[in-house]
Amino acid sequence: GLPSEARAALATLQAEVPPMAPSLAAEVVRTELGDDPERLFLDWDPVPVAAASIGQVHRAVLADGRRVAVKVQYPGAAEAIAHDLDSAEGLYALASMVALRGLDARALVDELRARMLEELDYRREAADQQRFAERYADHPFLRVPAVVPERSAARVLTTEWVDGRSWPEFEADATPAERQRAGEAIFRFAQAGLHRHRELHGDPHPGNHRFLPDGSVAMLDFGLVKRWTAAEYAGLLPLLEPVLDQDPEGTVERMVAAGFLAADHGLDPHLVLDCVSAPYRPFLVDEFTFTPGFTAESMRAVGDLTGPCGPVVRALDLPPTFVVLNRVLWGVSGVLGRLGATNRWRAVLDEYRVGAPPATPMGEAEAAWADGRPGW
Repeated sequence: GLPSEARAALATLQAEVPPMAPSLAAEVVRTELGDDPERLFLDWDPVPVAAASIGQVHRAVLADGRRVAVKVQYPGAAEAIAHDLDSAEGLYALASMVALRGLDARALVDELRARMLEELDYRREAADQQRFAERYADHPFLRVPAVVPERSAARVLTTEWVDGRSWPEFEADATPAERQRAGEAIFRFAQAGLHRHRELHGDPHPGNHRFLPDGSVAMLDFGLVKRWTAAEYAGLLPLLEPVLDQDPEGTVERMVAAGFLAADHGLDPHLVLDCVSAPYRPFLVDEFTFTPGFTAESMRAVGDLTGPCGPVVRALDLPPTFVVLNRVLWGVSGVLGRLGATNRWRAVLDEYRVGAPPATPMGEAEAAWADGRPGW
């Protein structure tokens, strides 16, 4: 929802952090994998092609000729971040200073600390990414690069290389049809993760997509993956139903049960529904077009303490298990807004939520692919 100039400035954070010296990257590879990168790979480019928060990516070629991406963690990054995250009391105090009155700051900090600590271990990321790669093998419009386990460790992660346009390249020259296809693919990836598999790729920002020549979208960077237990998911679905049905009393009842509102909140159920429905407007009409303005307006509606929703916002808590889901909800909404994606989003959602028939040709293609596949 930011202005285009701000988006352009922030885009540099997605792939242009200053890289570490080639000798440092080689030392990490040597420590983790037991040999020089020039000996472990048929070809190794010491100059990274991308650099981000805790690591950078190098091009390489395996002995069998496969092209790969090698993510190398910055020396000392994990130790420094883990040390900072160990200061839990300081984090609690900081969060309490900036959090809304109704939020359980300690619970939110604990959830975020747990997810961030997981992100420091590339072995966990490798396991998560490989699970997604196997799940989406030969998918008609989604791709997840497979992991090369023999060239991966705690601070080095090697995966298949993906050729495709980056987000800025795609945004600059994609046709309207390509934008619509990409938007539906990204939306379906999130909904299938939540409702079919109970786990989400928790970082859907533009830098983690590549757009392939065949129209597929490749999903990158599985450092943040959130999994729900059956009990946690069972608490999520009933919360969504009354919002989609525009049932004020049912919405408030379920929000109290899930921990979003205290039992003695004293709020008008119609006001609560009006406020919490803001990000779900795409599912309350037959067809909807996402725009950057919609994302910005929705965020303001649920975050403005001085506006009509102020009393609701001040009373809301965010149960920890919803933290990553909330991030994905807004992240996907922002991405779809930049694409100007139009669709029958409720009908597509219901494919995953309640097993409705395919609503679009892409849904039909996925259903045909999934026929007979366990877990789908």
